[in-house]
This record gives sequence, C-alpha cells and structure tokens, in this order.
Amino acid sequence: MSDLKTILDIAAARHSHLCPRQVLGARIGLAGATALGLAAPRRDKRLLVILETDGCFADGVEVATGCAAGHRTLRIEDYGKVAATFVDVQTEEALRVAPRLDVRQHAYAYAPDEPRHYFAQLRAYQIMPDEELLTVEPVQLLQPIRQIVSRPGVRVNCAGCGEEIINEREVIVDGQPFCRACSQGGYYGSTLLLPMPLRVYQDV
Repeated sequence: MSDLKTILDIAAARHSHLCPRQVLGARIGLAGATALGLAAPRRDKRLLVILETDGCFADGVEVATGCAAGHRTLRIEDYGKVAATFVDVQTEEALRVAPRLDVRQHAYAYAPDEPRHYFAQLRAYQIMPDEELLTVEPVQLLQPIRQIVSRPGVRVNCAGCGEEIINEREVIVDGQPFCRACSQGGYYGSTLLLPMPLRVYQDV
C-alpha cells in the first residue's frame, strides 16, 4: 500500500478530515522508507521511526510506514517539529526527513487558483516532487540502536519508588537502579508531596 491516495484516505478516516500535516506525514513516511531502500508499510520491526512531534502528522507517518508505538517501531522525541528520523535496525543507517524551509511559499505555485493558504498547501503537498517538498539528511544516532530498542523481558525495580522499570530505561545511581522520575525529576509530581493550600477563615 504505497499508493498515496489510499494512505491519505486511511489517515483522514482517523480524523474525519484531511489536513496538510497528515499529507506531510504520509509523504515523509514514504520518502524515509524509500531512501533507506525499504518497502512500506512494514509488518516487521526492521524500520524504526522517531518523530519530532505528535498529532495529525504522526498519523500520516504511521499509516505510510506501518510503524506504531504498540509495536515499538515508532517513538516520539517531542521537539515540536514536523520531521522524522528513519532507522534501518539491521544496518543502523539513519536518515532525517523534514519539509524544506520554504515549502509553504513554494506550495502556492502548485495551487495557483486556490487563494486560501490551508487548501493550497493541502493540494500542493500531495503533488509536489519529493526534491521540492522534502530534505533528506543522513544522521547518526547518539545512542546505539540496540540501546534504543532494548531487549524483551528485561525488568528491574526502582530503588526509590519501587515501581517496575522495563526496556532498560533505569538510571544507575551509586550502583542502584532508579527510574527517571526518581533520579532526574519527572513530568508529574505526587499531590501527596505538595504542600496543602492555606485556608483563611474569617469571622462572620
């Protein structure tokens, strides 16, 4: 299913509409797999995709590549960017694919009769050649792929909170395993540890 229209139909069904970022996701997904010489969508775990944002863009990439968080073949490093890195797990070759910086302005040449920016982009992103729409850059991962993917069945308990940590995501401090929330601070804080708000009572 490398047909763009079919991919966009499936992606649009998830949102009941089609938007420019879904189209970019689908185009980036297809371009990334093709640049690595891999067929898409995939049913195995040879292709790993690391997204730099979530939302509609992520759905386009997911449908185009077959990669998914549930299969541990799709990850998000949220930089707030419409971009993705594609990794051949076997060879460790990695390519980052992103829209060209002037892509919005360039898109209007492909929809000259559409005065509305949103719809001009929606139409143009479907027909622009890859070389005018996207950049493909070889990159090197800062962690070995085996460390990113990890091994199944590996688990340890955090020396701080006691919760189980899987996928070798623990942080070793003084020889003890800790979860990232305990060792580095997490994205949440326990309300049991927060000071209770002061109540001021007035005489009536």
